[in-house]
Amino acid sequence: MGMKICEKFMTVVLILMGFFPGRGSGAACRDSCGNLQVKYPFGTGPGCGDPKFQSYVRCVNKKLMLSTHSGTYQITSVDYNDHVILIADPLMSTCNAMQNSGSFGLDWAAPFRIKNDVFVLLGCSSSSSLFAADNSVCDTGSAHICSALYGCPGVSGLGLVPNSPISSCCVYSPINLGPADELNLPKLQCSSYTSIYNFGTDPTNPKTWKYGIALHYSYNIDNTNTYFSTACTDCERSAGVCGYSGMANSFLCICKNGVNTTTNCYGQGYVWSGGSSHSLHQISGAVSLVGLLLLLLLWL
Repeated sequence: MGMKICEKFMTVVLILMGFFPGRGSGAACRDSCGNLQVKYPFGTGPGCGDPKFQSYVRCVNKKLMLSTHSGTYQITSVDYNDHVILIADPLMSTCNAMQNSGSFGLDWAAPFRIKNDVFVLLGCSSSSSLFAADNSVCDTGSAHICSALYGCPGVSGLGLVPNSPISSCCVYSPINLGPADELNLPKLQCSSYTSIYNFGTDPTNPKTWKYGIALHYSYNIDNTNTYFSTACTDCERSAGVCGYSGMANSFLCICKNGVNTTTNCYGQGYVWSGGSSHSLHQISGAVSLVGLLLLLLLWL
């Protein structure tokens, strides 16, 4: 008799577990990653943000990361007003530390473009195509940048001494880094590179320059995401997080209580009663739980 009661009790427990479902994968979307605020079009995981950016930007170990075919780079800041992210390449050289670097490139279809950065190629071979007579890739009017960098103590990391001749340096300013203009160091026969996005208040002092790669992002280039971005603005104003679902990547607004809606989080999951607000989940859950407990008592 006791065994039968136990079996019936477990059956009701399983019913209860099924009656109160989890909040779904949408609840995993967050509005921050480490110390960075995460807003549209970026997301912290699958189904978050704008689907156009899903394969490029993700939150990994509390760090917002950008992935391209040339590597994965940490996003150190985001300017949502100017639509600019700043990324750091751990192998990129700076005035304090110069080292052999990898190549850098953006996927052709990626919604990113270089934002007026100055790229400097360091430790290049004299036989590099950069220095061919018919090649105008290097900016000869920016030799002062090479001189400043070659005066840094960090050049010792490239096997050079401070104030070495700058003949192996090239200031390279591509408009963007698509497949044709990718920064391919082995092909260019250079040891390293650096990217300067801001010369600060003293353009003659490389120790104070801002190193990193600034990328401009765009999500309305073809006007296909106009509705998505408008709906997302309304969602974020209601303290929701933007996401998407389904085969058509339909817009979702993910509220902090786990509710997914196609509009915004204002009033989602709440009703007004007697001057106080109560969660619909709590009300319906309480009523249903009482009914199921009565059923359990009668069954046992």
